Amino acid sequence: MRRRSVYLLIFILVLFGLALWSMVPIDTKLLGPNGLRLGLDLKGGSQLLYQADLSMKAPNVTDSEAMASVIDKIQRRVDQYGVAEPVIQKLGADRILVQLPGVKNINEAINLIGETALLDFREQKRDSSGNITWIIAKAIGSNGEEEELTGKYLKRAYIDYSELKGYVVVIEWDNEGAYLFEKITERNLNKPLAIFLDDEMISAPIVHDIITAGTRGIIEGQFTRSEAERLTIQLNSGALDLPLTIIDQRDVDASLGADSIRQSLIAAAIGIILLFIFVLLYYRLLGLMACFALGIYGVLLLTIFNLFSSHITLTLPGIAAAILSLGMAVDANILIFERIKEELRRRRSLGAAVETGFNRAWTAIRDSNITTFIVCIILFWLGGTFGAFMVRGFALTLFIGVALSMFTAIIITRTFLRLIVSSRVVTNPAAFGVKI
Repeated sequence: MRRRSVYLLIFILVLFGLALWSMVPIDTKLLGPNGLRLGLDLKGGSQLLYQADLSMKAPNVTDSEAMASVIDKIQRRVDQYGVAEPVIQKLGADRILVQLPGVKNINEAINLIGETALLDFREQKRDSSGNITWIIAKAIGSNGEEEELTGKYLKRAYIDYSELKGYVVVIEWDNEGAYLFEKITERNLNKPLAIFLDDEMISAPIVHDIITAGTRGIIEGQFTRSEAERLTIQLNSGALDLPLTIIDQRDVDASLGADSIRQSLIAAAIGIILLFIFVLLYYRLLGLMACFALGIYGVLLLTIFNLFSSHITLTLPGIAAAILSLGMAVDANILIFERIKEELRRRRSLGAAVETGFNRAWTAIRDSNITTFIVCIILFWLGGTFGAFMVRGFALTLFIGVALSMFTAIIITRTFLRLIVSSRVVTNPAAFGVKI
């Protein structure tokens, strides 16, 4: 038993050392841009909630496939725009939540995400009254069927600059797009070929030469650099498969987040200090072991948040859940300590009291934590279904914290006590808070 406890102690110390080492890059920026991933309520930014019109999807595409495609393209637009740690998630069947930490101009975010950037080329045609109209240019493709020349054939777009034209957007087609473009420019030689973006004409240059495969196309529109950059992002990410309607938009002030963090840390520090004082005075040596175990618990919890920061976003409710899970970790230790004290009052040996105390407390700890896990799963599911992501973050953080508290109470605290008892450094029951 002693050898096994020694091995467990070595494992715990190595795990603790690795956890501290993994946290070193966070350093003083524990809750900063290079540390844990912060939610909107702590960092500030913009939040948009969209509803997609699934009736406009292609007949051969399922609802889930259409939504997944839209989310993917929004993700690419946001990534190219340079937003750090965005949250883009599907809510229910037809809603998409977009959280952009650090983005203060919500109108800019709306323009970036919501515009479809549907690119097409149009040629002139006279109607029956002799009026000139613009129709989407078509040509027979390599498969023998007539195809419209739209942005779906776009290979890539990038910005270029010249003293004569200023900022322009250069487009390159894939093989099929280049094939169609050559046919269309051949038939429109010395005629205007207009470039439309979302049914708005950007430019209508005269076709002076047949643009063969491999030749670049240029969109001119007297762009500023920011306008050219935004157009490039939209073209490269493709047109959204479904029309989107904004049903909710919010700005979150970063100063609120800073104040929330400060107050939460102060409250947590006061609570932890009072907690440690209580367990030390009331449980003495047992309380000292609990303080060591809870210290390791806190380091491991922060390490999990740090290592999985791409999947865990820390919000104010999440901080509350972490503090609550710490209290539940203490509760597990108190159940164990009271059982141990009961066995000592029955004049059992220290070793027998420790083992019996842990065994009898385990069922109560297990059942209470399983109940908490079930509640966390329900809250997580409901939070995702109804868009209450603060609730979802609370549930996830609490689940992780409670699972870790079971590990610290059953493994770490037990290992410490077994080593104390087997070494016979302390043999007086009074050191455990028991008077016999």
